[in-house]
Amino acid sequence: MIDLSTEYLGIKLKNPLVASSSPLCEDIENIRLMEKSGISAVVLHSLFEEQVILQEKELNYALTENTERYAESLSYFPEVDDYHFAPEEYIKYIDKVKKAVQIPVIGSLNGVSNTGWIRYSKKIEEAGADGLELNIYYLPTRVDLTCQELEKMYLDLVQEVRQTIKIPLAVKLGPYFNSFVHFCDKLVGAGVDGLILFNRFYQPDVDLLEMSVSPNLELSSSSELRLRLRWIGILYNKIKADLAVTGGIHTAKDILKSIMVGAKVAMMTSALLEQGIPYVETLVKGTEEWLRRHNYQSIDELRGVLTECNVKETDAFERANYMKVLQSYHYE
Repeated sequence: MIDLSTEYLGIKLKNPLVASSSPLCEDIENIRLMEKSGISAVVLHSLFEEQVILQEKELNYALTENTERYAESLSYFPEVDDYHFAPEEYIKYIDKVKKAVQIPVIGSLNGVSNTGWIRYSKKIEEAGADGLELNIYYLPTRVDLTCQELEKMYLDLVQEVRQTIKIPLAVKLGPYFNSFVHFCDKLVGAGVDGLILFNRFYQPDVDLLEMSVSPNLELSSSSELRLRLRWIGILYNKIKADLAVTGGIHTAKDILKSIMVGAKVAMMTSALLEQGIPYVETLVKGTEEWLRRHNYQSIDELRGVLTECNVKETDAFERANYMKVLQSYHYE
């Protein structure tokens, strides 16, 4: 029998398939079905920094001042009632989920500042979460904000959360950093146990009829996996943290590729939304069948076989690959 078990953030998992943070996780019945279908762990939907601030009326007051002048800007912020879970309800929900399923449950915090909302990391731990995912979703737009200041903001936030909790801590990152490997190493030094690559920065669209900028959501595709594969393969064995792929996991082949470049787990949401939660069974069987067909006894045997440190042509991950790709295309 093929052994698909792995370890992520020090947590034993039956396989590398993890449900990433999404609205699907707001329903306990969905999580029960995920467990039944073969998901090994679930990252709950995020508790947002804005939710905490709104609840405490600080942001709510600021936003309602001069409403007429800033009416268009206000439309981009959800009202308090638009969030399905108030902060305290989110904490109670963790406890309910833990009692409903046997798989590990990881909490999720989404924010950018090291203010009062960080105290919820401790509450998430006390509610029984097996780990915490910190999703720092920030788009720097200030002219005077340097890359050093931006990195410090991330590191300060991580350090404060790390000092607050004892459970494993993972950080979900975007790819837009000047020296990515160096920054990842600094995050590990700040106390991070795992890195999740990459956050999907949703891009707004322009509505020509309404003459406005509108929020836009498109589900991922397998083509998005390439950026993740490249950087996981480069980071593997260079930093002392578990690596997770998120974004672009749709098939058993996507899962296998992620493991080959060094990921501990492959996280997914879009595939579950498109195919339905029971699709996980197909992914598990497909992964097992590939390993069996290629004479692997376990998923661990496959991990890291195609990382930068293990392949003969390390250029495949670096600049030479760029030149080869450009030269490989022939116009007819």
